[in-house]
Amino acid sequence: MPSYAEPPGLPPDFRVSYRIFSAEEGGRKTPAHQHSRWDFRYDDPAVSTSTFMIWPEVLLPNGDPVPDGPIPTYGLADMFILLPQARAFHQLHIRPGVRGCFVEGTRRVGACEVVEVLGLHTNPIQIA
Repeated sequence: MPSYAEPPGLPPDFRVSYRIFSAEEGGRKTPAHQHSRWDFRYDDPAVSTSTFMIWPEVLLPNGDPVPDGPIPTYGLADMFILLPQARAFHQLHIRPGVRGCFVEGTRRVGACEVVEVLGLHTNPIQIA
């Protein structure tokens, strides 16, 4: 699968540091893979208790996307907001230090923290 940023895509909206939970922590029972379509949830219920279609693309240490296949348990990921109508909400709340989690359905499979805001304030729309 090509990067979400490749045409007709757009640059990522923000970058997170992440950690995938082990099965013993209630996370995945099988290895995590690049382009898993995990959704994003804010850790702070005062911000939101909703789950959002914001998908991660895991990065290599040089900043390139990890090839398709298994991903490291810890690392950095670029995040892509998929629903244009949600952008205004996230523009108000995404900033460095904001914590969230990756979810599969109702299961939390990883924790993340925003380390950098990228195209969130400049991208007018996102890929669907």
